[in-house]
Amino acid sequence: MPLGAEGRDAALNPAGFLTGTAAAAALAGDGAASLAGGPVAFSFVEEIAEKPKPAFRFLGLAEASRRFSGRMALLSSDRTPFAGVGLDRPRIVAVVNVTPDSFSGGDGDPPRAIDRAHELVEAGADIVDIGGESTRPGAEPTAVSRELRRVLPVIEAVRSVPVSVDTRRAEVMRQGLAAGAAIVNDVSALTGDPASLETVAASRASVILMHMQGEPRTMQLAPAYRLASVDIFRWLERRVAACAAAGIERNRIAVDPGIGFGKSDEHNVELLDRAALFHGLGCAVMLGVSRKSFIGRIGGAANPRDRVPGTIMATAIALSRGVQLHRVHDVGEVRQAIAIWQAMAG
Repeated sequence: MPLGAEGRDAALNPAGFLTGTAAAAALAGDGAASLAGGPVAFSFVEEIAEKPKPAFRFLGLAEASRRFSGRMALLSSDRTPFAGVGLDRPRIVAVVNVTPDSFSGGDGDPPRAIDRAHELVEAGADIVDIGGESTRPGAEPTAVSRELRRVLPVIEAVRSVPVSVDTRRAEVMRQGLAAGAAIVNDVSALTGDPASLETVAASRASVILMHMQGEPRTMQLAPAYRLASVDIFRWLERRVAACAAAGIERNRIAVDPGIGFGKSDEHNVELLDRAALFHGLGCAVMLGVSRKSFIGRIGGAANPRDRVPGTIMATAIALSRGVQLHRVHDVGEVRQAIAIWQAMAG
C-alpha cells in the first residue's frame, strides 16, 4: 500500500499489547487492533515525531486511524506466507554456520553442518539458514569460491523445510538458489553486491533485508543514531521500496533490524522494545537475538553458549511485539518456550 506523504514526519510504534482472552475481548469491542494479523493485539500507538528532533506521545486507535490510515492498515493487515511458511504463528529460523570462526561456534565443514541442519529440523526448525561467511564484529571477508564450497553441499542436503542462504554475494545467491534455497538472507539488505538486487528480483525467491551500520570489520567501532529504531525503520523502508521498484513483491520480503550489527547495547535494547514498529513496513519481521554479545554483557555470560536463558527472554519480548521469525541456534529450547507462550496467547 503506497503511503504517499502520510507518516513521513512521524513513525508509529504499536503499544499496549494484549493476548489471549483480553485481546479477543478488546478486538470484539474495537478497543484494539490486530498486530500484523497475528495473535497479539495493540490498544494504542506511540507517535514518534522525527523533526526537528525525536519527540514522543501516545495516541488512541481512533486518532491514529484518522491521521495515519495507511500506516495503521499496514500494521494490522494479515501477512501471507513467507517462502511457503505461514505466519499465523511464530516460526523458528535455525542457524547453521558453515564456518570455523563464528562468534557462537561454527559447524566447521559441510558434513558436520549437514548433520547439524538435520538435527535442527528434527528439533522443530521451520526454516534453516545456511551461511558460509562469518559476519561477527571484526570478521574479514571470505572468498566467494570458499563460501560456495561451504554452503552448496548443505543447501542440497536439506529438503524437508525451506532453506535460506545467508550471503552478501550475488554469485552465492544465484548458485544457492539453483541448489534449492528458497530465501536469500542478506545482512547488507541487497546493497553489498551491485548484482544482488537484480539476482533476487529475477528469481522467485523470498528475501530477508537486514540492517547493518557499516560492515563487519568496522560496524562496532562507534555506532551512532538519532534514534536507532526510527533511523533503521526509515532505512529499511527505502530498501523495501527499492525491492518493489525492482519487481520484488512485499510478500516476498522480510525485514530484520539487525540487532548486534552496528549497534550499542542501548541501541539493541531499544530495538527489541520497539520491534513492533517494523510491522509498519507491511512485511514479515525477523529478529536474530540468539546468543548475541549484548545478552552476555547485560546478563553476565561471557561464553555465547551460556546465553540461552537471555536468548529465551529476548525472544519472549519479541513474541509480545508480534515478531514472526526468530533466528536462533538453540531450536529445541526456544521451541519449548514458544509453545508455552502460544498456549497463553491462544
